[in-house]
Amino acid sequence: MTAATQARPPGGASAPERPDDGAGRAPAPGRDPLRPPADGRRRALRWLAGGGVVLVLVASSAIGLDLPTLVAGGEDVANLLGRMVPPELSDPARIATLALDTVLMAFLGTVLATLLSVPLAFLAARTTTPHPAVAAAARGVITFCRAVPDLVFAVLFVRALGLGVLPGVLALALHSVGMLGKLFADAIEGADEGPREAVRAVGVGRVRELLNGVVPQVVPAWVSAFVYRVDINLRTSVVLGFVGAGGIGFALQDALRGLVYPKAMGIVLVILVLVAGMELLSMAIRRTLLAPKNPRYGRDRAVRLAVGGAAAVLLVVSFVRLDIDPLALVTSVPALLAVAGRTFPPDLTTLGPALWEALLQTLAIGLSATGIGVLLSLPLGLLAARTVAPHPLVYGAARTVILVVRAIPELVLAVVFVAAVGLGPVAGAVALGIGSIGFLGKLVADAVEEIPPGPAEAVRSVGGGWWKVLFAAVLPQGMPAIVGSGLYLLDVNIRTSTILGIVGAGGVGFLLFEAVRTLHFQVAGGIVLLVFVVVLLIERLSGWIRAQLS
Repeated sequence: MTAATQARPPGGASAPERPDDGAGRAPAPGRDPLRPPADGRRRALRWLAGGGVVLVLVASSAIGLDLPTLVAGGEDVANLLGRMVPPELSDPARIATLALDTVLMAFLGTVLATLLSVPLAFLAARTTTPHPAVAAAARGVITFCRAVPDLVFAVLFVRALGLGVLPGVLALALHSVGMLGKLFADAIEGADEGPREAVRAVGVGRVRELLNGVVPQVVPAWVSAFVYRVDINLRTSVVLGFVGAGGIGFALQDALRGLVYPKAMGIVLVILVLVAGMELLSMAIRRTLLAPKNPRYGRDRAVRLAVGGAAAVLLVVSFVRLDIDPLALVTSVPALLAVAGRTFPPDLTTLGPALWEALLQTLAIGLSATGIGVLLSLPLGLLAARTVAPHPLVYGAARTVILVVRAIPELVLAVVFVAAVGLGPVAGAVALGIGSIGFLGKLVADAVEEIPPGPAEAVRSVGGGWWKVLFAAVLPQGMPAIVGSGLYLLDVNIRTSTILGIVGAGGVGFLLFEAVRTLHFQVAGGIVLLVFVVVLLIERLSGWIRAQLS
């Protein structure tokens, strides 16, 4: 999904100076006295890498993941893939209909999330909030929506509203608020105060001040975030059918449950084409909408109006095609609140030690998957960087692999690995690790392409070859960004690993699904609370470490 934001002091103000650097010396001119020196950052990177390796090894050992298991699992997956070939689509019309429903669910969920996120963002932004307490409350709501996985929302909403697309759309919307609300608020805080002060000077009210002085500045960033979130929600919506929330995931689960593997492979290929096509379309839309304005022609305005009109038409089509009454978005709120109320007070005692064992297993899956993801993504991401790849064909092949993996949701990979190697956390860790290639590989490639070319050119000028350039110039510059991306991947993997148990891939997801299915809502509330706390702590820790390395 999109890059992590860097931590900075409120309002961009400089940090207070220290009289020395901790060793009786004055800080070097031009260097932030609160930031560790380069040698300190290198030592921090080494300690962090060493500690990360130890944690990954311990976590992998805890869930029984080792090299012989990986080799045997690879053979099992190869056998399963052999049974899936050749792929088939026994009912193309039905699959096409479900694919269309999936796209419309992703779009409608993102629109609803935007409508919720805009007022939340103004309340959460430090520069527009009416009071710091209001900002803290709004940020808390945004963080909660981001920390609780969308599939968890979907499980609860299906129980409240029944099977169908409406629970899926609402689950996508609520979880998307966690990302859009944060990005919208960050854009508002980064807006220039000049236009707002000019509008305020003519004596308009607060609403007009925000509409005329802030919104025009932040719309480009909001549009980019919206389009990118549609892309993310499409990946999510393809698996909502696993819990009865509509979309093409229901057909995939049905095929796998019936052991009709060629049919399952055909559906997976449809999902692959669908998601890859949406990613390419979203890239084209972002380039079109966010391109610099052409002062000579009115083409830019016409394109923006055309895209806006198409979005409005698609919104109407979404409600009609999905058979959702717009009033149902309001009338369904009491049922959702009723189910949410039944989760209180959260019950952390009924499951006993099984709950804590499952939680530790979830953490182990996330850590192991991150280790696998880093191991596979680092070389692939380097080859996918245009400035590093030894040949354009290598660059194209690496980018294609990353795109293909990104197009397959992790839950789909988990279903395949569970079918191949059996139930348990090993299937979840391997599936999540391979799925990480699409996320971390792209971040590594983008980070490497953005580093200054000077050091690499200097190494080449003295006769250094490709390997020398890589290890002497590229990696030393790119490593802080790569480590930061790896920490962000850990945050994402911990969050994702909480739902893998829904398909039998270990962790607390299975307990959550069973608690909802058997109407033990307070137990489900306890599990959701634990997931929220764990994800929040991991997010805060990884964010703090990234800030130290930046």
